[in-house]
Amino acid sequence: MTTRFAVPPELSATEPPEARGIARDEVRLMVARARGAVRHTTFATLPATLRRGDLVVVNTSDTEPAAVDGRRADGTQVTVHVSGPAPDHLHVVELRTPDGQRVTDGAAGECISLPCGVVATLITGHPDPHVASGGRLWRARVPVAGGLRSWLAEVGRPIRYAYVRRPWPIDHYRTVFARTEAEFGSAEMPSAGRPFTPAVLTALHARGIGVARIVLHTGVSSLEAGEVPLPERYRVPQETADAVNAARAAGGRVVAVGTTTTRALETVTAPDGHVRAGAGWTHLVLGPDRPARVVDGLVTGWHEPEASHLLLLEAVAGRHLVARAYAAALEERYRWHEFGDSCLLLPAQSVRRTG
Repeated sequence: MTTRFAVPPELSATEPPEARGIARDEVRLMVARARGAVRHTTFATLPATLRRGDLVVVNTSDTEPAAVDGRRADGTQVTVHVSGPAPDHLHVVELRTPDGQRVTDGAAGECISLPCGVVATLITGHPDPHVASGGRLWRARVPVAGGLRSWLAEVGRPIRYAYVRRPWPIDHYRTVFARTEAEFGSAEMPSAGRPFTPAVLTALHARGIGVARIVLHTGVSSLEAGEVPLPERYRVPQETADAVNAARAAGGRVVAVGTTTTRALETVTAPDGHVRAGAGWTHLVLGPDRPARVVDGLVTGWHEPEASHLLLLEAVAGRHLVARAYAAALEERYRWHEFGDSCLLLPAQSVRRTG
């Protein structure tokens, strides 16, 4: 993103909106269109902002209690974030100090003691397995009798960063769409979907606005400045592909909820905008060299400066509209991060993008 900005610390949402006495769908919503002034409302009015025939696509990935306490061989305490599965029956993990700082002095072969007698062994760096030390992410062997997910359900907690001042139960980190599946879900909540409620979904249906579902399991979101998104597991079912293609054919807009949904949809979109069903690992990086082909609008939270997510927003909405929205968010003091406020980006739809 070419526009530089800084987020004052007081704009970080330090607790769920429910703790401030408001419902999930009462957080603020900025509606930023390609033409005209931005509009400030609440999330509950989202259905009234969209049109009959539009299609809202959501991510149903569940959130795992992916943070556990550990101890290194020298007795140093460490927090282990389990990001998700990796090749060869390994898992990707991130190491942090108890106060949230990154640990970058791990080494291949290091063993970390975890609750219930579990021991995690660092194997190689991630995503580059040739990095043997000094990296932020690791592929690790975490053998757990009965399975990793049941163990995390017993000993884990949601990943929490320093701006959230105290722990919150896992339910605060789950969206209304979340579905528990056999496979490991998301290490962190697909937070753009958090403000949705049953009432919002009912209102969308009443206005003739469709809702379709994809799955994209996201890992830890704490990317370094300049890091591109890591490979992630996704699934776009046939009924969703059909719904997207039908909405486009009828002139409706495809509105993705979050960068995760956008990445999954665009992974299975051909250069002519046709969407097919698909599943696997996506390596897609949206940005100036690969603009969006099928997503016409985006419901999103607010991202940090230099985050790669901003390039994805620009790939959908264009640099000018994203910069205008962020300037307005700072001026109007919107709240940042997973418990913060929302934005609906609606670029001009006059020309379908092709890759």
